[in-house]
Amino acid sequence: MSTVQEQGEASYEAANHGQGPRPPGFLILAVGSVGVVYGDIGTSPLYALREAVLAGMRHDGAISEALVHGVLSLIIWALILVVTVKYVLILLNADNKGEGGTLSLMALAQRAFGKSVTWIAVLGMIGAALFYGDAIITPAISVLSAVEGLKIVTPAFESYVLPLTLVIIVGLFLVQSQGTGRVAAFFGPITLVWFAALAGVGLYHIFDNPSVLMAFNPVKAVHFLANHGFIGLVVLGAVFLAVTGAEALYADLGHFGKRPIQAAWLVIVLPALVLNYLGQGALLLADPSTIDNPFFRMVPEWGLVPMVVLATAATIIASQAVITGAYSLTQQAIQLGLLPRMEIRFTSEQHAGQTYLPQVNWLLLAGVIILVLSFKSSGALAHAYGIAVTGTMVVTAMMAVAVMWKDWKWPLWLVLAVMLPLLALDVVFFGANALKILEGGWMPLALGAAIFLLMWTWREGSRLLAEKTRLSEVPLKDLVASLAKRPPETVPGTAVFLTSDSESAPTALLHSLKHYKVLHDRNVILTVKGATVPVVEESRRLKIEQLSERFWRIEASFGFMENPNVPAMLLSIPKSEMSFSMMDTSFFLSRRSVRASKYQGMPVWQDKLFIMMARNANDASSYFRLPPGRVIEVGSQVTV
Repeated sequence: MSTVQEQGEASYEAANHGQGPRPPGFLILAVGSVGVVYGDIGTSPLYALREAVLAGMRHDGAISEALVHGVLSLIIWALILVVTVKYVLILLNADNKGEGGTLSLMALAQRAFGKSVTWIAVLGMIGAALFYGDAIITPAISVLSAVEGLKIVTPAFESYVLPLTLVIIVGLFLVQSQGTGRVAAFFGPITLVWFAALAGVGLYHIFDNPSVLMAFNPVKAVHFLANHGFIGLVVLGAVFLAVTGAEALYADLGHFGKRPIQAAWLVIVLPALVLNYLGQGALLLADPSTIDNPFFRMVPEWGLVPMVVLATAATIIASQAVITGAYSLTQQAIQLGLLPRMEIRFTSEQHAGQTYLPQVNWLLLAGVIILVLSFKSSGALAHAYGIAVTGTMVVTAMMAVAVMWKDWKWPLWLVLAVMLPLLALDVVFFGANALKILEGGWMPLALGAAIFLLMWTWREGSRLLAEKTRLSEVPLKDLVASLAKRPPETVPGTAVFLTSDSESAPTALLHSLKHYKVLHDRNVILTVKGATVPVVEESRRLKIEQLSERFWRIEASFGFMENPNVPAMLLSIPKSEMSFSMMDTSFFLSRRSVRASKYQGMPVWQDKLFIMMARNANDASSYFRLPPGRVIEVGSQVTV
């Protein structure tokens, strides 16, 4: 997590509720959000207008004033309706204890209904799965589009575009394990310079053909769609490239707060984007031959190399934001029980939010490299871009309806009056991007479908496994009462038995009694639960209950943005309640060997998939950060 993100988390409440931090703090948050939140959408001018105009030329045959005005009007009003109205004005208010994002919204909706609602869980999993498609395409198309500017400097660089792109991408993923806190501190200022450059070159070229200002009239957009039929939908799919990255506004809500994100969009980002698109449009009307790369054609010859360097830096920042988002999303999914435990490394001793997930990192890198080598150009990749983002936006709008109705207590008619038009717009954009499925759009859909299958399998398999295990377990209170009447031999020290079911005796405890025939002086039955809030208040984290002279039951809750640290949690318990010494404490874990059965709730192939995921999951001792020399594992077999 970057420096500005850390400051954002500390001052969220003030920034989000109108009290406002001191002016310097607010400015730091706003500038920081420019880099982290708007890095993705800020690189869209590199290719969005070009692809939309090229799509329109299939109908018009050449660049015309009607074509350019229509495309510009569609882009401007997409930025206004999708980004400004839906995200900046509405969704930024749908925070889950200060956090945003697809899974955060899903957890908020589930909590608003007071129970686990399957269709909300399905929507959340779909949105999360599609995000991974976006996380792979963004680095590929962004870095490629920036490096392609070298071809404008001189055609001799053309053969170097692909190798240089791969070098930059590999380097970006290699440095992830080192932590990106220091680098991220420069994201805001660099991206601020990028947006200033966007606005500057755009404003300069508007005077090439000031008629482009007529694009602010929404009638131009409506007239264009009405007169272009099927091609109008194709153009709309390309226009959507201008708003990819809008989900980051909501996903990074907890890092910066509502007010700084809104201010950065309205004061810096939106004006810069609109000016640049208008400048590209004016240039195309003045010189249609610049359609090969209107963005870099706007830049004077002396500024081409600096602009390519700045664009490359901006695309690396945009890619970094998406990669970090993938880490965060995976961590949330694990905590919410949608994915198996994975290795999480902490790249900062001071800030727990700075994490690195090796498995996610290398899978993303492999996907990005495959994309770059397969599509070879940003223009080809544009066909694959968009459909994952539009799918996520549709899902977000649907869950927002549930939150506004059940959590905000708005009348259903008012919720529908506000959200149905925005949902309809998202569906239209999704349909327009669906036209590109055969040209590359199948890739993010296939990836999303595969990840959704993994999430659904893990969720259902875990539920079935818990139900099956519960049938063979002994009620904890019955066992404690029995041991109180006929106590076995005791040994010094504390035994902590981790279990997912606090009402049943852990398998590790039963096996320990069966084989060792001894009991520790003090025995703690510990259950770690995931909460539907980002961070659990310390006063509500622990529930401690003494069951007998030697037995205690502890339930610990962690939010989906937290990383469970069991030893630290135990040591934080006041000594007046319980006193722990790690040198005197042993942790007992139940390791289940799962076998497939055709007579259980899932098909055999899905059972085998679940078993494979379980076998490759990170072990509980590492995930809960248990001291390696104090862990005893006891195995058992279960069929699902």
